[in-house]
Amino acid sequence: MAYKDILVYLDPTEESANRIRFAAELAKTHGARLIAVDATIMADAEGIDPSSPTRRTFDEATRDAALTGLFVPAEKPGQGDAFTHCVDLIVAPAPGGPARDVIRQGALDRALTESGAPMLILPPGWKPSPVGRNVVIAWNGEREALRAVHDAMPLLERALKIVVFAFSSRPSGLRDSAAMLAQHLERHGVKAKISDWTNTGDMTAIDALFASLDTQDADLIVAGAFGRSRLFEGLFGGVSLDLMRQQSLPVMMSH
Repeated sequence: MAYKDILVYLDPTEESANRIRFAAELAKTHGARLIAVDATIMADAEGIDPSSPTRRTFDEATRDAALTGLFVPAEKPGQGDAFTHCVDLIVAPAPGGPARDVIRQGALDRALTESGAPMLILPPGWKPSPVGRNVVIAWNGEREALRAVHDAMPLLERALKIVVFAFSSRPSGLRDSAAMLAQHLERHGVKAKISDWTNTGDMTAIDALFASLDTQDADLIVAGAFGRSRLFEGLFGGVSLDLMRQQSLPVMMSH
């Protein structure tokens, strides 16, 4: 399996350059078309330069990677929103990073909750590095989590290590569910180990996830996204928002 249409959100921040380089390399690996949407707020607000990122930045990235590319400028937000319904993967900034104040309100919310496409969210300050070699699946047995696993399959098939992390507040059948997922992945030629954590105190699911030794060398977390969101208004809530706001690892989410 492979992603054939990848969309990346751009903005005037320094992190945007790293985002486009990563998206271009990912598109090259999968033989995909790369669609860039400049999601910059179209206003003369202080500190916002609506001419950046420039078309030249995108053209250079696609040319260097020998990619087919399509650029949607900031003054055409509707066209960019339309493309989110016809792509295999969306690459976006984290809600707590520098892009928060310069990206159009609601653009990424709609992309995650309404497009049907998975979103790979890069944490604040992220520098280009391999993503998807060592993957942790945050598993709770729910529909959204399975959807995220299926959406991540092109990455999982290329991964060197995959861990299914199951967290529960008390002993439950989640271990059996995780074992079923591991068997399902093996049917796709993907091998995964199980790491289950039963909480015996006040530790949260996110705390347990990052305390797990299996997460220490991870470069990607795959998880389901829950509820209807306002990512950049901080209303997503619960584990989903905590995952997006953590500062260390890229997160791939599906709704």
